[in-house]
Amino acid sequence: MSQHSSLKTSGSVGTKRSVLKRGERVKLLRTRGLWKEGRLPTNLPKTKPE
Repeated sequence: MSQHSSLKTSGSVGTKRSVLKRGERVKLLRTRGLWKEGRLPTNLPKTKPE
């Protein structure tokens, strides 16, 4: 079965994502100094990628 032409991605490899994964958000919060040790990685504040 083939994929519909509107669903194919052409050259989207390496595009900047607007959403961060949990690990990336924790890493970003650590670099900004907003992460407290011992805190659970759930219910994280919203962050914008750099």
